[in-house]
Amino acid sequence: MADSEHVARSAHGIGTRHDLPVSPFYAFAGAFAALLVSFLGLGLLWSRSCLTGEAAGLTGEAAGRPLPAAVQRCADARATTLALRALGLAAYLALLAHLLLGPDDPARNPAPAAVYALFWAGLVPLSLLCGPLWRRLNPLRTLHLLGRALLRRPEPDRAPPAPLGLWPAALGLAAFTWLELASPAPASRAALLTFLGAYTVLQLAAAARWGEAWFARGDAFEAYAGLLARLSPFGRRADGRLVVRNPLDGLDATERVPGLAVTLCVLLGSTAYDGLSGTAGWTGSLQTSPLGRTPTATLGLLAVIGVTGAVYALCTAATRVRGAGAAFAHSLVPVALGYLVAHYFTLFTTEAPHAVALAVGAGPGPVPEPPLEPGALAALQVCAVVTGHVLGVVAAHDRAVRLQPPERAVSGQIPLLVLMITYTLGGLGLLVA
Repeated sequence: MADSEHVARSAHGIGTRHDLPVSPFYAFAGAFAALLVSFLGLGLLWSRSCLTGEAAGLTGEAAGRPLPAAVQRCADARATTLALRALGLAAYLALLAHLLLGPDDPARNPAPAAVYALFWAGLVPLSLLCGPLWRRLNPLRTLHLLGRALLRRPEPDRAPPAPLGLWPAALGLAAFTWLELASPAPASRAALLTFLGAYTVLQLAAAARWGEAWFARGDAFEAYAGLLARLSPFGRRADGRLVVRNPLDGLDATERVPGLAVTLCVLLGSTAYDGLSGTAGWTGSLQTSPLGRTPTATLGLLAVIGVTGAVYALCTAATRVRGAGAAFAHSLVPVALGYLVAHYFTLFTTEAPHAVALAVGAGPGPVPEPPLEPGALAALQVCAVVTGHVLGVVAAHDRAVRLQPPERAVSGQIPLLVLMITYTLGGLGLLVA
């Protein structure tokens, strides 16, 4: 495999998981048992809603235990804000410089690995450990503020149209995953520069019209990081107070906005396609397709995302809960997180340090070996997928007992259990194939 294709396709850990020493039977049986036991246990022991996130208000922030006042002052200090903005902008400009001036070779240019490993994969641990920190690092927000200051224009007073919701973020994620998984040269300077330039222009144009509020839902990467941050133990109350909270309360606080389910299905479907693209059967299909590799890969990516969304739509419709698609979409966040951890661990622990070494001037060298042996890596990946689905079952159950009458609180969740089992078996099947 060429270096450029290796860097791009390894963004979900390709190349290290299809030969993992895991028995498919034990993986499938264990996952099925974990989901079934969780479902039955919740039905018997969790008869009323216990999560408080959604009830905390339209701001979507759950209450928790306040952090010390000194931590609050440090986090909200102007110096901290300026330092984070400067750090994010400096990283953006450094990436741009490497794409413009560096060699078109991922083995010597840190930009491709920085995009796919350090940034895209790195948003997972950053958001889980630090909450929605990316919004303060986001260079697009900083460029918007600098442009407004230079042009001496006030912040627009109109908010983005409510029906847009997260639809722009879903489209942005679909475009990025196409670049990574289906484009002809995902790690080339030209491809990355084209995407980066077009994305930046579109985002800044939208922010010029609707203001800084645009980025929370219109910027694909900020929306992606914000959804993962729902499972962080750190958050803010409606009054701005920093708190330590139950991550499931943070998850329950996810706002029901248009496009939420679609955004998560794009994440799940693209990750599933990534797993499919590493199988021998699909690789052979790409090589022999009369349409050519890129059109076939594009159709395959769209098909897997479509199937993922269709399964979700059918199962939530079967619950007979009004607005079920939006009501239960938050339960997909831990599912997506489980897949991301399973797929990104090897990439983040190997390619990200390699990118940093190249960026600081170290010469090309071998990519570090994964920190875990194959057996331990297999256990981590399977546990991540299964744990994500179990947390999804918990989140869906708590929402179901809140929305459904007591006599249907358990039986009405059977379609959601079927959904989780389908996603689990499909994900594990691609993981251990």
